[in-house]
Amino acid sequence: MSKKNRKAADKPKVAEPEVKVSAKPLADKSSELAFGKTNYRFMLIGIAIIVIGFFIMTQDKEEFGFGFLGLTLGPIVVFLGFMIELYAILKKKA
Repeated sequence: MSKKNRKAADKPKVAEPEVKVSAKPLADKSSELAFGKTNYRFMLIGIAIIVIGFFIMTQDKEEFGFGFLGLTLGPIVVFLGFMIELYAILKKKA
């Protein structure tokens, strides 16, 4: 025997692991939406509150929007809208 044949014969044979193929198509998981119905509802509510906050800021009668509506109330409402958006994104699907 040549050296090459002896080296190949000396190596122990390793069993290959079995690979199981699932019968379920992968399209089921990919067609699923990222968020649930309540998440999208909260997102729409948050967007509406943000728009209302910007509308409140435009209603200020002071010059350049330096009144209470433009500097205080409007930004607080917009901030609350963004907090609702954050909650809607982080909330787990029901």
